[in-house]
Formats: sequence, C-alpha cells, structure tokens
Amino acid sequence: MIKAFRFYIILSLIFISSLQAQQVYFPAFEEWQEKEVSNYDYDFSEAIKFAEENEYSESRDLRQAILKGFMSEPYHKLLGPVKRRGGPAGIILKDGYLVSKWGDTKRVDMTFSVTKSFLSTTALLAIDSALIAPEDLVKDYVWDNTFEGDHNAKITWKNLLQQNSDWSGELWGSYDWADRPPRDGNIDSWRARELHEPGTYFKYNDVRVNVLAYSLLNVFRQPLPKILKSKIMDPIGASTSWRWYGYDNSWVTIDGLKMQSVSGGGHSGGGMFINTEDMARFGLLFMNNGNWNGKQLISAEVIKEAMQPSTANPNYGFMWWLNPEKSQKWEKIGTHIFYAAGFGGNFIVVDQKENLVIVTRWLEPSKIEDFLNLVYKNI
Repeated sequence: MIKAFRFYIILSLIFISSLQAQQVYFPAFEEWQEKEVSNYDYDFSEAIKFAEENEYSESRDLRQAILKGFMSEPYHKLLGPVKRRGGPAGIILKDGYLVSKWGDTKRVDMTFSVTKSFLSTTALLAIDSALIAPEDLVKDYVWDNTFEGDHNAKITWKNLLQQNSDWSGELWGSYDWADRPPRDGNIDSWRARELHEPGTYFKYNDVRVNVLAYSLLNVFRQPLPKILKSKIMDPIGASTSWRWYGYDNSWVTIDGLKMQSVSGGGHSGGGMFINTEDMARFGLLFMNNGNWNGKQLISAEVIKEAMQPSTANPNYGFMWWLNPEKSQKWEKIGTHIFYAAGFGGNFIVVDQKENLVIVTRWLEPSKIEDFLNLVYKNI
C-alpha cells in the first residue's frame, strides 16, 4: 500500500512538471503570441517609462561613443564594422509570451559584450559534443604559438570562459596588456606586469575573449556564426537579420578555406549585430534550460555548469553575469537570475524561477538596477 502511494506521488510530480513545461510558449519564426501583462497581475508601465526616459547618454553615432569610451587604451582603434544605433527598446517575456515591449524591437543594432554570451554558447555546444572539456588545456587543441610559453600553456577552456586566464600576447594587432589597462602606471609597467596563475585572477579583457573565439574556430573548423545559426538561431526561429562579425584583419585559413575569426564584443567594432526579438528568443532558450519546444539544443547540465560562480569572480560564470547571495550585486533582485551585459546598456536578464526574460537596449548602464527594481516591484 505504501509503495503504491509513493509510486502515485512520483507519477503526480512527473505530471505536474510536465504541465509546467507545457506552459512555456515558444514562438515560431516571425511569430510571437502576446498576452496582456494584466493576466499575471503585473504592471510594467513604470519600468518601461523609466527605460524610455533614461537612454544611454552617449552619442547614437557609436563610432564616437566607442572611441570616447576606450580613449584611455593605447593603440585602440576600430578594426571591425560599426553601426549607428537606434533608441531605447526592450521586451519582457512571461512563460515565453510577449507581455511588454517598447521601441523598435526589429531594428538590428550592435550588442557589444552581450556577444560574449553567444560566444560562450558555441563553447557549450563544443562541450556537449565532447569536442572539448572545460578542464582541458587549450594548447592541446590549438597547435600554433598562441598558447606557447610557461604561462599560456597552463590555460584551460574554463579559464578562457571565466575570463581568469591572464593570457599574455598579441592577437589581430591588439595586445592583452593594452585592453582596459590600470589607471596608474604606463605602457612599460603594463607590459612588464607580473602574470597571475590561470584561474586565480579575473580581468575583463576583449583580447583574451577573442583568443577564445579563435581557439573554438580551430576546434569546429567552421566559422562560429555558421555553428550558432545551424545549432541555435535557426531552431529557435530567429530572424535572418542578425550578423556576427570579426575584424578586417582577423581572417585565417583552415583546411584550405579562408574564415573570419569573430570578435566577442564591439570594443573595436564587430561583434553581434542583432534585433531585440532575437535576443529575447536567445534568453528564452536559456530560461528553459536549453530546451526549445521539446528539443534539447544545449544540455541542462552544461548550462548549470556555465552558471556556477567562478573562484576569481563569484559574479561571473561562463561569460554570463551572476547575482549570487554572497556577493549580490543587485540587492532587491533574486540571487537565481543570470544575465548578459554589453556596452551602451544592452542586457538580457534571465529568471528561471519566475519564467521571465527581460531585454533592454540603450538604457543608461548605471540605471539597470533601478529599472529592474521597477520590473520586480509587484512580482
């Protein structure tokens, strides 16, 4: 009798979980079913007004904004394409349904370091396919001089994904030490700095991110945008308008074919150019642990690993930002959320507990916590 009761309870839990999974709506290509936000007793009007009134303060001419934003970096210049941006835009999804939007959500714009989360996704695909393992040394996969030397030879894929490799060198004419240098010192002291043991020191550094992109290109032996398109963007019904660029000088020859190694952001131009709706689809995939309408595009186990706080920076996983309890950045927002963030106020916030995806673009970056507090005001 007791065994039968336990069996019944297990079946009931499975049935409830199945119903919860079925409650998530997955939009087809060029289709998105909307629901009134009032269906959920939410009111996002104050948050939307706030986003519209707190546009990123720098020029919509992103060429000017980029050069101004990184003017402290020696030798910094634009190496890839740049596009003039639009105004504030955003989408809020609940259970996959579009419950709020503002601005031109179909406009394709640069997304800067949100690109890193797309780059990380190609790495997750490689892990899922057993092409790489996070703890493996990258030097065993990339056989040129990129990972030569006592320091670089110790770097793992995990180190690159968590931005704690302290890789040292030059790539596409850019030096690691010249990317976001310290406020004190000079070029000579920056060049001669002491290297940190891989895994022990976090440094947000686009040159090292581009090293990851180049290394993954060597593993897949196909352009990363092609991998992302076939494995992720097409299955989630994304538009055909997004583009992922590298630099004018980041072309390499692999297997006799010329391929561009893409960048992990728009720091020097390039990176992901995408509309708000496609960003929301991408966020929805991660909200549902890599499952899109019954098809597992990325394993839930790999996504879980990607969202673990790193030792060197507990607010950072595999190129996704975190909000863990011990180092909570956003005090009034749940510690379970994770998010992608980019220059100029581009964000994809994923909340698996509330089944929410929040995309906001061209919001003054310092205002993101205030914006989210308004979103979560009555949740």
